[in-house]
Amino acid sequence: MAHGHVAYAMRASFGTAHVSPEHIAAWERGTALPDPHELAALAGALWCHPSEIMGHPRTLREHRIACGISAEAVAHGTGLPLDAYLRMEETGRWTGDQRQSAKLGSLLRLPPRDHVAITGLEDELARLLTEAVSTRWQAHVRAIAKLVSVDRKQLHEPLDSMYHEYQALMAATLSRASGSTASGEDGRRYVEEIVDHFWARLSEQP
Repeated sequence: MAHGHVAYAMRASFGTAHVSPEHIAAWERGTALPDPHELAALAGALWCHPSEIMGHPRTLREHRIACGISAEAVAHGTGLPLDAYLRMEETGRWTGDQRQSAKLGSLLRLPPRDHVAITGLEDELARLLTEAVSTRWQAHVRAIAKLVSVDRKQLHEPLDSMYHEYQALMAATLSRASGSTASGEDGRRYVEEIVDHFWARLSEQP
């Protein structure tokens, strides 16, 4: 459908009289985003679900819009002043406390990986995972489970597998001639990608 046809369908059927072909073009280019009402109208005009238009949400604002929730509702639900919440959306930096972060995850129905990314906890997760594969992973189960909001039992197999993978890389490093650095690079690369390894392992759990 041409931009003009989409805009007309939105105006005629969904009460968005302000929407023009230029709005549609800007949304398509990614230079602007529709608000929750506009997104619902756009999806209706295109006979699809809003998530099909957006793809997988990445930012806090995109997750909120995909859920069809207003910024005011999120601010109220998390106990934040509206201006403070809007500033977090604009900067892309979540600064809420642990309680507010938990409420955000519930309001936006965030999967664990998205919740960790949006609330800025990936670095902390990487630190805990690196310590887990370097020492005794059992000692880090509680902290990791709390951070990613999953049952501790779900972490046993992923962390055990990752521990043995990393230890095998380090053992190979020690057994090689001192002039070879290939395995050392493998170990460093594993740590650099440790968060991705973790989510991949966790997704394999029944």
